[in-house]
Amino acid sequence: MLKKANKQRLPSELGTEPIGKLLWAYSLPTIVGTLVNALYNIVDRIFIGQGVGPMAISGLTLTFPMMMILGAFGMLIGQGSATQISIYLGRKDKKTAENILGNAFVFTFITMSIVISVSLFFLDDILIAFGGSEATIPYAKDYLKIIIPGHIFTALSFGFNNSMRASGYPVKAMLTMLIGAVINTILDPIFIFVFDWGIEGAAYSTVISMAVSAIWVMHHFTNPKSNLHFKRGCFKLKKKIILAIISIGMAPFFIQVSASLVNALMNHALRNTGGDLAIGAFGIINSFSTLIIMGIVGLNNGMQPIIGYNYGARQNDRVLKTLRYGIIIATLATTLGGLCAELFPRQLARLFTSDPQLIELTAHGMHICYALFVVVGGQIVVTNFFQAIGKAKISIFLSLTRQLIFLVPFILIFPPIWGLTGTWMALPCADLISTAVAATMLYFQVKKLKQPKAAVPQV
Repeated sequence: MLKKANKQRLPSELGTEPIGKLLWAYSLPTIVGTLVNALYNIVDRIFIGQGVGPMAISGLTLTFPMMMILGAFGMLIGQGSATQISIYLGRKDKKTAENILGNAFVFTFITMSIVISVSLFFLDDILIAFGGSEATIPYAKDYLKIIIPGHIFTALSFGFNNSMRASGYPVKAMLTMLIGAVINTILDPIFIFVFDWGIEGAAYSTVISMAVSAIWVMHHFTNPKSNLHFKRGCFKLKKKIILAIISIGMAPFFIQVSASLVNALMNHALRNTGGDLAIGAFGIINSFSTLIIMGIVGLNNGMQPIIGYNYGARQNDRVLKTLRYGIIIATLATTLGGLCAELFPRQLARLFTSDPQLIELTAHGMHICYALFVVVGGQIVVTNFFQAIGKAKISIFLSLTRQLIFLVPFILIFPPIWGLTGTWMALPCADLISTAVAATMLYFQVKKLKQPKAAVPQV
């Protein structure tokens, strides 16, 4: 059964198979994988909230900006290299695709070594800047001092999982996520409740899980039977390849970094208008939205090799059809998620805590934050679409509209006027305006793709 699940899908089928069939084959495994990955982060929060206490949730929420920054560097390399691999496979240039793979591996180690060292050295200052207090920083520090050094495994697992999918192994890429999630779910209650390690137990569980996932991925790319694998000479860094990886990977990188900075700003606004528990409420709200958005990220990851290959092969009708399906599916997901948040906010909050005050703060925030969540799915898909076709600048701009350009002014303006309610209002307002901008940019790009013999940029 496992052997059948791991069966390779030939990259050439991306240009010939029906789009609906390809989306099912490529997106379903990635959706399952990313959802499971989101779940094991959420499982951490549930066990910590129920086993350690409400203030621990606030402490864990304080780590989100740091985790986003660490993840940003993994995305910079992982998604940037995977997008290029898809495009070069579409051009039948396997040698260049393998050189990209090897360069990405070396670049990951160099980059993460620097980022991890700097993060640990300035950890106290970083947590204060991210809105920490004497009540929350100890929890955050206990978690991050373990998570940060172990993030090299996360970068390898997530980054090369994208390349595994792009080279024709969507189901095997899904299993990468499942392996880590299952191990984490098993270890969390053991480390937190049985060993009584508290928030540190959740951190150890996460690092061990990601280490196993990283070993699984690396084994795949060292196997000569894999369609794309490490070869002698592919590890020699080439300036052109590294610059191209950075260029395309800057879009998801800026999404993460912007989200991190805004998250820190949001923490300060919440602490000023609702106290430390309001930060915990945001952590619970963010957990549920992350579950939905990660499902859409999974959809995007499945769409990326289909769009990238067909764009490289200049089959624009297939590119547009994939995009249309993606927008419809993502919008349905955010519609359903928004309805659940509006109708059952207290029930969702009780999964994380039994504290009455935290439950009420969370319910109040959910009603406002999810008011316009329906539009988010399409905006995320459109942003990823521009990345998949190599339009890095546009993708970066669209990423910044939702995460930074519109949201930051609202966070600065609304709280002084409406207090905690104003802090929550900033999110749906930014969602609405950024979606309008994305729709406008997409309109002009679609017109270009419908023209005969649309040019394909060199990356």
